[in-house]
Amino acid sequence: MSRTSRRGALAAATVALTLTAAACSSSSDPGSSSGPSTSTSGSSAFQAQHKGGTLKLVAHAAAGSFDPQVNYTLQYWQLFQSMYDGLLAFKKVDGQESFTVVPDLATAMPKVTNGGKTYTFTLRKGVTFSNGKALTTDDVVASFQRIFKVSSPTAGTFYNGIVGADACLKTPASCTLSKGVIGDAKASTVTINLTAADPEFEYKLAVPHAVVVPKDSPTKDAGTRPLPSTGPYMAASYDPNRALKLVRNPHFKEWSRQAEPQGYPDAIDYTFGQTVESEVTAIENGQADWMYDAPPADRLNEIGTKYASQAHVNPLTAFWYATLNVNIAPFNNKSARQAINWAVDRSAVVRLYGGTNLASPACTVLPPGFPGHIESCAYTKGGGTTWKAADLAKAKALVKQSGTAGQEVGIVVQDDDVNKSIGQYLQSLLTQLGYKATLKPLSGNIQFTYIQNTKNKVQLALTSWYQDYPAASDFLNVLLSCASYHPGSDSSINISGFCDKGVDAKMQAALKTSQTDKAGADRQWGAIDQTVMGQSPVVPLINPKLIDFTSTRVGNYRFSKQFYMLVGQLWVK
Repeated sequence: MSRTSRRGALAAATVALTLTAAACSSSSDPGSSSGPSTSTSGSSAFQAQHKGGTLKLVAHAAAGSFDPQVNYTLQYWQLFQSMYDGLLAFKKVDGQESFTVVPDLATAMPKVTNGGKTYTFTLRKGVTFSNGKALTTDDVVASFQRIFKVSSPTAGTFYNGIVGADACLKTPASCTLSKGVIGDAKASTVTINLTAADPEFEYKLAVPHAVVVPKDSPTKDAGTRPLPSTGPYMAASYDPNRALKLVRNPHFKEWSRQAEPQGYPDAIDYTFGQTVESEVTAIENGQADWMYDAPPADRLNEIGTKYASQAHVNPLTAFWYATLNVNIAPFNNKSARQAINWAVDRSAVVRLYGGTNLASPACTVLPPGFPGHIESCAYTKGGGTTWKAADLAKAKALVKQSGTAGQEVGIVVQDDDVNKSIGQYLQSLLTQLGYKATLKPLSGNIQFTYIQNTKNKVQLALTSWYQDYPAASDFLNVLLSCASYHPGSDSSINISGFCDKGVDAKMQAALKTSQTDKAGADRQWGAIDQTVMGQSPVVPLINPKLIDFTSTRVGNYRFSKQFYMLVGQLWVK
């Protein structure tokens, strides 16, 4: 997933989280996944007696555009799982199997030929959009063109290997992919041609940016006007200042329980604008069923004792980090960037986030247990493989060496409690280092796109990244490659603006190695991680865990390691 503006859980250092083992969910190490795989086993049968009711979700803020080919947040990627479909999908189950890729709008996994460069899919018949129009191969072709026309955040990293993508990236409006994505209406097939084999391509086809929408969809960000869907739910209304309402798609008929199972609630009401305190209270009182945001510090004790059976804790393949803009002062100076990495007390950030029950210090871009991760910590006092302590003296010396002391630094964070508290800590730290630091809290509805756009001249931002799929490239190539840097765009996921031709060449070499030697590629990615940390365009802070707090009305809680809680599979009746 994705993808960011993701959520964590907050606790005070003095608050003990005593969630019982029975209340916790856990899963095996995602690092064991070696690539897209298929499975013939299905998920449990639909239980009609639990169908019905309205599921009530709450969040402090909406997550911006509801366009599935544009939005890049967990908040909506979770919902899109029960709304939109691609040729392939990640299996809608819990545990390690949720990393398994299965056929969705395609009848079977693709026929791969031409040395891994040609993928041929047969399209399912009888699938209908929520507007009543039948799905056709033209819709599939147009949807791949649309990825480029709307400047999807991953157009240049996930789909740039499609034949013709280079031209589409240069002039999106005229994108045709005429030799890259070819539909045959008579045979009901879609053929995708790549310029080179890509062992991660099936993963990339299974995330929301590759879903199929009607061919007449607007060729710009649809924003608050939801597009017709093929899954069990469709959007009835969306006001990012107030609420989102999902209702059943009257044209949906379950074609694959693995890829797109029938949903249980009749409606899903998602309201915005509450405080996290009121969200917790609403769940405890049965007025809401689940909260997207982090439970506040002063409520974790009661959640962990009185409401322990309603709390679900899951480790995440993710990291929270600070971005340092390498293209403007003061962080266009490597010594200044390295100073921040040396200065940050990651244990303090862990405490602010929720304590050691809910996070651990991060030293690398790739999280522990993830493909390519190496136990190494370049910025810890005394050296070593794990973080021990900050070295403020070394940091101050580097600031002095850089000649940047006294410069102004703006720190852009989301305006919820956990992000603001970490932002305030960073502000205090930069002041200690001799900078004139100011905190700029923004609504989570706009912060993520704001910090991506170079026009806003963001020097330092607090953000986070949670996997799209289990491959090292999904962190390093997506977040820090030249292809992910798009000046002047809200979809420039390389927020630091880091573009190093040498590092890029190493990334391309690792991608090529992965075609035949995944273990070898993972070693290359681990080395790239170390090289990137030497340049210090980002400051890894923590690796988080997540708490899902649900009401007593909720049953059938299932946690996908790929997309987190399966919203449409919850029982509320």
